[in-house]
Amino acid sequence: MGRGRLRIYLGAAPGVGKTYAMLAEAHRRAERGTDVVVGFVEHHGRRHTLDLVDGLEVVPRREQAHRDTVFTELDLDAVLARRPDVVLVDELAHTNVPGCRNAKRWQDVEDLLAAGIDVISTVNIQHLESLGDVVEGITGVRQRETLPDDVVRRADQIELVDMSPQALRRRLAHGNVYAPEKIDAALSNYFRPGNLTALRELALLWTADRVDEYLQAYRAEQGIEGTWQARERIVVGLTGGPEGATLIRRAARIAARGSGGELLAVHITRADGLTGSGSPQALIEQRALVESLGGSFHTVLGDDAPAALLDFARGVNATQVVLGTSRRKAWQYIYGPGVGATVTRDSGDIDVHIVTHEHAAKGRGQLPIRRVTDLGRPRTVAGWVIGLAGQPLLALLLTRSHGLGASTDMLLFLSVTVCAALVGGLYPAIASALLGSSVLNYYFTPPLHTFTISAPQNVLAVGIFTAVAIAVASVVDLAARRTHQAARSQAEARTLSALAGTVLRGAPSGEGVLTALLDQVRETFQQDSVALLERADEHAPWRCTAGSGPNPPARPELADVDVPVGDNLALVLAGRVLPAQDRRLLGAFAAQAAVVLERRRLAGEAAAARREAEGNRIRTALLAAVSHDLRTPLAGIKAAVSSLRSEDVEWDEADEAELLAGIEDGADRLDHLINNLLDMSRLQTGTVTPLIQETDLDEVVPFALGGVAAASVRLDVPESLPMVHADAGLLERSLANLIENAVKYSPEGVKVLVKADALHPAGAPGRVELRIVDRGPGVPEEAKERIFAPFQRYGDAPRGAGVGLGLAVARGFVEAMGGAVTAEDTPGGGLTMVVTLPAVDLPAVDPPATDAEAARSEALGPRGGPLPASRP
Repeated sequence: MGRGRLRIYLGAAPGVGKTYAMLAEAHRRAERGTDVVVGFVEHHGRRHTLDLVDGLEVVPRREQAHRDTVFTELDLDAVLARRPDVVLVDELAHTNVPGCRNAKRWQDVEDLLAAGIDVISTVNIQHLESLGDVVEGITGVRQRETLPDDVVRRADQIELVDMSPQALRRRLAHGNVYAPEKIDAALSNYFRPGNLTALRELALLWTADRVDEYLQAYRAEQGIEGTWQARERIVVGLTGGPEGATLIRRAARIAARGSGGELLAVHITRADGLTGSGSPQALIEQRALVESLGGSFHTVLGDDAPAALLDFARGVNATQVVLGTSRRKAWQYIYGPGVGATVTRDSGDIDVHIVTHEHAAKGRGQLPIRRVTDLGRPRTVAGWVIGLAGQPLLALLLTRSHGLGASTDMLLFLSVTVCAALVGGLYPAIASALLGSSVLNYYFTPPLHTFTISAPQNVLAVGIFTAVAIAVASVVDLAARRTHQAARSQAEARTLSALAGTVLRGAPSGEGVLTALLDQVRETFQQDSVALLERADEHAPWRCTAGSGPNPPARPELADVDVPVGDNLALVLAGRVLPAQDRRLLGAFAAQAAVVLERRRLAGEAAAARREAEGNRIRTALLAAVSHDLRTPLAGIKAAVSSLRSEDVEWDEADEAELLAGIEDGADRLDHLINNLLDMSRLQTGTVTPLIQETDLDEVVPFALGGVAAASVRLDVPESLPMVHADAGLLERSLANLIENAVKYSPEGVKVLVKADALHPAGAPGRVELRIVDRGPGVPEEAKERIFAPFQRYGDAPRGAGVGLGLAVARGFVEAMGGAVTAEDTPGGGLTMVVTLPAVDLPAVDPPATDAEAARSEALGPRGGPLPASRP
């Protein structure tokens, strides 16, 4: 009996139609004669889902008592006894009631699969364990019911049930997902357009990765090594040379020609990690360029660069490879055809682009590799002493003992050469080998005491001795050089790791990071002082951007070491001259210093841009308020004054008092408004900040109703709401504009609802949300942002209804206080304005739950539900 097959319908959120799709698939299979039963389907009272259950055999659920409450769960034993071909099991991430065979429903499914029964199930993307933190960051709620990703990845088929956020919200508003009393809370919390869009993207990306895994597994099973051009993947090979930026930009242009193209940059380094052809500084800059263009950078180990490059390209299913024309001179091709020619020859069905550049055929421009290890003066002298004095002394000892035999004598002379190589390196060892062969010939090869060799075999023996001695000396010296290089590479790796840690631990603005980095340079290279110099252009004087140590060099020509970073930036060191091999590592420090400096500059520019945008927003709100909000009280004052001055009407004392009271009220409103506008004027000039303080909404909202009839608005602002951080005057004007707009468009006799709620997303600051709900004609989705633009009036609003600045003023004021204003559809018709403000102090609240889930939670303790709490 084989293992059953698992098919999973994956959704981005509740209500997208996973269960409906599962039931539809069950009916299709049943019509084909497959034995299908319903093991567990959660219909949530949805009529369309219940209709699809009809006509399918349903295995009765198991009743399980827990804490005086009876729950129903999948009856695993009954399904196993029934042994259908296919069983439907909804909500794969569900947690079973204590007392069931398994703790989780996915474990029940594993038992069914092990019994050879095919299973069709459903799950939402937010229930995958690996995405828990991501989903919590989006929705503000930590999912309690999760399942391991591997359970879903092992499924034989995964089908994404997709639906746009707008369509899902319409389905929710029509009552097709939750009960009517839960619709408003769902739309304003979990089912916000931003939440749904982010969850949808997560589901699409996760499914796309799974499709890639299926494709790679199929290719591996079938032994397919050719490239399948399902998606354009462009691999660009980098050497760390100066042509790298040109190749990256060309590859990025190729990737951008088609939708969904990927850019992957790869640098091949030797497997031993001891040698490399690239400049560390150039590679750092090229990595940054690749990432800025949306690509990824990879480092691959391999002694055969063409083979390693093609292996990488085939491993990622690349369609094209981009390489640069070789920088080798013409005579250097005697060593081989080069990487470009080899990759082109062996690429198979991968297209190869060879890009010309200004550095082609001009040589690699690298420093020659040192073939002799710098062991220091004492060891070098000792090696020469051993090599030159050791052979004569050994000859003297062997002469007095009349020799130990030709083979033994040769081994002893060879030992002296090896000792010279170990202590002093290659050159003392070669000298020792030549001297040893001469001594061996003179004292121990007939005829003695001459350099003549009579027997041909002795000539061969001396020649072999000389060759072996030189070869052994070379091998020993090579091993010593490798050891020296390995130690140096290890030290450089530790230094670069510390460098990366310094940069990553720094503030995003770069404050303090640059000084710490220069301190590290001074300590690493044992310098007296280090400075980063910058100038505006080649004719401008240098200025010190950051420094470490006393009296840093003021100009590059005054420094002991100068590392240019571009034309107008240089890292300078004073103290001692560095050897050539240290400059490569210093180049990495210089590149990182430039990155930190640029990051600090960009952070400053971003802050300035935010301040400028804030000023523009406040200036716009100020001008809008002057033309819009001063008109109403001025009109009232003018009308009252005109009436009092009229000679045609005799006013009694009560009428005069009423008119004077109206004038006084209008003047007070003008005075209050003008004071706020003056504060805003000073704010936009940078001389004052908004008076943000702890404010009670239940004190501000009533004042905002002064411009509308009291009977046209219904307030639901609990006194238990937390206070908000806001400027009371600005908040009042914002709410007044929003409420007046809602009353204007609401049908006659239908009150506008002003409702406030507290939000407390997990791991995020508390917020208070004020909703102004009308039952007017509403606004299409594409116009919801446009209505907040100045001088915009939607629909057939009459010309006298205002100049279309009220909503722009409201949003400008609220955003200046750190809040937000958005427009949403009112379930059943109309428009809802949502004002979100930061709360002062807000206790945690539980997410809403369905009635069934509430009963479950009461009996079982905390449970996750399909309707999490809101996010700000």
